[in-house]
Amino acid sequence: MGLSARGKMKQVCVRFYAELNDLLPAHLRYITFPHFCDNRWSVKDLIESLGVPHTEIDLILVNGESVEFAYLVQAGDRISVYPVFESIDITPLVRVRPQPLRESRFVLDTHLGRLARYLRLLGFDTLYRNDYTDDELARLASAEHRILLTRDPGLLKRRVVTHGYWIRTSDLQEQVREVLERFDLRGAMTPFTRCLRCNTRLQAVRKEDFLDRLPPMTKVLYDEFCWCATCGRAYWKGSHYRRMVQWIERWQAG
Repeated sequence: MGLSARGKMKQVCVRFYAELNDLLPAHLRYITFPHFCDNRWSVKDLIESLGVPHTEIDLILVNGESVEFAYLVQAGDRISVYPVFESIDITPLVRVRPQPLRESRFVLDTHLGRLARYLRLLGFDTLYRNDYTDDELARLASAEHRILLTRDPGLLKRRVVTHGYWIRTSDLQEQVREVLERFDLRGAMTPFTRCLRCNTRLQAVRKEDFLDRLPPMTKVLYDEFCWCATCGRAYWKGSHYRRMVQWIERWQAG
């Protein structure tokens, strides 16, 4: 940036805390650093210009005072940005993050198809298609009050997206743990209640009403069945069931 351009801007000092540093360039992590910004910028504009989406933030302090996203940055401000607090009660402070949704429902971007299946396995209402556009994802998150999960932090900067989370890891098991911890969902799990293919709630069915749809050995070995009324898929406690139960037990334990 040239001297003439900087002369039209103002300098502030910024620091991001805890996991928000995951979203910063390496040379800006875990330090207080100077930053030049436009005279008309809000603190939200400044933070997102550095790569951190507003959905990741719980608290912003400017010169020691809590502010909202609309606060207009002033020259010389010292800005501290904090992620969601899990164990510290900051109720007396003004939060920039909206209140949690009454029910944790999700919409996932096209990179998270396997995570979508596991969230459905745990009983969470989870929308996913491998051809969703960014506009569709943002619209669904806003219109249906869903939490947008994505591997693209830029998608979470859209103003209409109020609840979202950037998935840090590419490891599937750790992705599940991330979501459960970030949204405190372990007590809300209802495993084996949704269709893994289409997200519909499953219905228990009598074996005798379903015999013509079952493989021959399944008719002999199993007696309890559930059915998806939307896509017609049947579920029973087959060879994969025990392994799934072990995964669920590990996720419940943390």
